[in-house]
Amino acid sequence: MDAHQYCQERAAASGSSFYYSFVFLPPDTRHAITAFYALCRELDDVVDECHERQVAEAKLDWWRAEIARFAAGAPEHPATRALADTSPGHAIPPALLLEIVDGMAMDLDHVRYPDFKSLNLYCYRVAGVVGEIAAAIFDGARTEDDRDIRRYAHELGLAFQLTNIIRDVGEDARRGRIYLPLDELARFGVREADLLNGRDTPEFQALMHFQYERALACYDRAFAALPARARRAQRPGLVMAAIYRTLLDELRRSGFPVLRARVSLTPLRKLWLASKTWLFP
Repeated sequence: MDAHQYCQERAAASGSSFYYSFVFLPPDTRHAITAFYALCRELDDVVDECHERQVAEAKLDWWRAEIARFAAGAPEHPATRALADTSPGHAIPPALLLEIVDGMAMDLDHVRYPDFKSLNLYCYRVAGVVGEIAAAIFDGARTEDDRDIRRYAHELGLAFQLTNIIRDVGEDARRGRIYLPLDELARFGVREADLLNGRDTPEFQALMHFQYERALACYDRAFAALPARARRAQRPGLVMAAIYRTLLDELRRSGFPVLRARVSLTPLRKLWLASKTWLFP
């Protein structure tokens, strides 16, 4: 199996909404974003699948060394080899890839976040930077638009991550993790034990509506920041936004059943949203 096939199968097997935004892209761009997505999945799995801290730390250290090899033009892993084999992927600053590794490493030290400021740093590293790299791969950034497109990418990445946090509250709690800021739990009268024991209370519902409004505002800021003439190049991100924004609304419409169930969109609905957004960005 060659490196690009490995990344293709890694992306397809994930069932993620991100995969649906790749299918319409020209080959070189599609190969680059698929390789980058596969790399992110590899990094994410280090923390999710390694139950011993020392093993996870050793694997993340290996990835730091692998990014150095990527920068030197001699990567070893299929994901980084595939990334280096594309024009947009080869141009990714290694420092940004290291930011993502540092974000994943935060999961080894933080199972609680005292406030949104501390959570925001985590979201920046694991989602905002991912958005910036993806936007660069899609090649929508022009010299005069760089700042606006980076702002769009970071806001959209934050919106995606906040949507994930809302969707995964119960699943994360069962792993002993709480990403909702603790000061906000206290403000709404929600105890950690409520999340850990799956107790859906009126206070919890109010907290979820507050998180929903914050995520919604991030989508609005992202769309407002994107220059009109960059919309066509950034269609893959807008496809992802359409799917995640619809998921966010579905979470609210269904009453945030996130402590006991995982809310998701069907593949057919995702494909319909992707097609509609691609044709009418």
